[in-house]
Amino acid sequence: MSTCASVSSDLGEPIAGTAATAKTWLLVEQPGPWGAHALTSSHLDPALGRGLERLAKGTGVRIALIRRPGRHADCGTATARRVYVAHTSPGNAWLHTTTLHDPRRLLDLDFAALGRGDHRSFGAALDGRPHTGAPLALVCTNGKRDRCCALLGRPLAAELAASGAEGVWEVTHLGGHRFSPTLLVLPYGYAYGRVDAPAVEEILRAVQHGRVVVDGCRGGSAWERPGQAAELAVRSAAHEDAADVLSVVRTTGAAPHWEVTVAHVDGRHWRVTVAQSASLPPRAESCGTSVLGAPARMDVVAVRELQPASALAS
Repeated sequence: MSTCASVSSDLGEPIAGTAATAKTWLLVEQPGPWGAHALTSSHLDPALGRGLERLAKGTGVRIALIRRPGRHADCGTATARRVYVAHTSPGNAWLHTTTLHDPRRLLDLDFAALGRGDHRSFGAALDGRPHTGAPLALVCTNGKRDRCCALLGRPLAAELAASGAEGVWEVTHLGGHRFSPTLLVLPYGYAYGRVDAPAVEEILRAVQHGRVVVDGCRGGSAWERPGQAAELAVRSAAHEDAADVLSVVRTTGAAPHWEVTVAHVDGRHWRVTVAQSASLPPRAESCGTSVLGAPARMDVVAVRELQPASALAS
């Protein structure tokens, strides 16, 4: 039986411009099984999950649960939990961490400040510190959202962990399960799809040197979908792989047509035309539904480097 991931791959559905949008990610370790809506359907207190969702709404912070690769027995006993928060905006990308015994302390966070990229509230509320270890490789494995995430994501996470790769976690939901196995790398916030272990190892080596691998990249979570596609197109056109040097500074228009201005820290600017269309033929966008749909795709129509005067006018 075909899966949503195999159908998407067989049809050659493009993946650029499909990443989840989040300026800031809050990741909370939660062992044990996860339901489809993990914040309220796992062994995390559902009242706490609802409270966190309420506090994060509209702030630019996205919350996900994480667990170590492997078996997921949870005896319900109190345990220390690793918590990470990462901000992904270029020029202010950071990753901080702490360990909690009482996850209710997460309610003390200033989510608006975290969404703006201010890490001070995390340190003040939770004794958080900058993460000095390897970058995080988050593999979506939540089979209750879509079976592709379990069938393809869990073996990938296990293979990476067995290889000795550091910073590997399973995560509840990254969106776009038809691109499974899906991956998010922090602190820079680039998402990937249809990856295998050698590709992830290459991606992690690049991140450790402040670089971005464009192959298989769905986009940077700091931007909306047209900006994700535009930034990746500029990287390809300019042969630029440094992680922290490009920003989406302006997006005009509305679906199905946008003009996106991408700026480099060296002063260069590009105008990128992005068009939205439907991926055909219709197909089930998830293994959890039989409803046929035509998912939106982001196609870059043109990439034009601007002269300095034009860039200032934009």
